[in-house]
Amino acid sequence: MNTQNTEERKEIIIDAEGAILGRLASKIAQLLKEGYEVYVINAEKAVVSGEKQRVIEGYKIWLSLRTLRNPEKSSPRRPRNPVSIVKYTVRGMLPKSFNKGRARLSKLRVFVGVPKELEDKEVVKLATRKSRKVVTVAEIATALGWRGKK
Repeated sequence: MNTQNTEERKEIIIDAEGAILGRLASKIAQLLKEGYEVYVINAEKAVVSGEKQRVIEGYKIWLSLRTLRNPEKSSPRRPRNPVSIVKYTVRGMLPKSFNKGRARLSKLRVFVGVPKELEDKEVVKLATRKSRKVVTVAEIATALGWRGKK
């Protein structure tokens, strides 16, 4: 058994400002599959393309969905803050195998703003939006009841 097989931690810090959420999530899922530890900063500044009212209504409909098992009780937990929205989007692009997906998702850290420990490190900026009609994740989260930073 080789005990000297110590790999350097492969880390990447991604700035989500202006990046389209779906494209960002697919890139993050790809990096997680390759074994990277991914840090996402400025998650609230990622965007979803589409008309503002239509996108927010779509997320609100998603909150009102109930289960067949117990339709009287509230719906399953749905993400309402930017960190959870980004993580949930990435989770949907990871393998559905419980152990593989959970292990990879545990290597993802998402932050609102830029934390102090990541301020002086090298940041990767992904392609920004091309569409005119976009909604930020912060606007979606605020419409769903998030009372965080604005």
